[in-house]
Amino acid sequence: MPDAKPPATGELRPNRWPGERLGLPDSGPGSIGRVGRRIAALVIDWASATVIALLFAPYSSMLHSWLTLGIFALLQILFIPTIGGSVGHRLTGLRVVPMSGGWIGLWRPVVRTALLVVVIPALIWDADQRGFHDKVAGTVLIRA
Repeated sequence: MPDAKPPATGELRPNRWPGERLGLPDSGPGSIGRVGRRIAALVIDWASATVIALLFAPYSSMLHSWLTLGIFALLQILFIPTIGGSVGHRLTGLRVVPMSGGWIGLWRPVVRTALLVVVIPALIWDADQRGFHDKVAGTVLIRA
């Protein structure tokens, strides 16, 4: 017999799938982008930034490392509001959308990217598989 008692204040029932509490489907379009797709998108975006940075500095230089990071950030900030995600996101079938709906605007990609390049916030996830950078920016990465 299921427990009919509601959870105490501040307690949440466990999700049956990531995104359930957010009203997102378990799978298919609109569901939370899972780890495999996220990692593939990140690899594509980082590789793109690395190749572009090679046009300006040799691979093993400190300048190349900083250029790669800057180009990676610029690509995120540029493409999230214009095409709904980075090139890597779009190639892996993902989109970045605001939790409130509508257009993502300009400030969300800037905040999300600033936290993403620090790396640690992207490694902190909640039960809905939203990174801290997405929570702060009020965004969610979903399947397109």
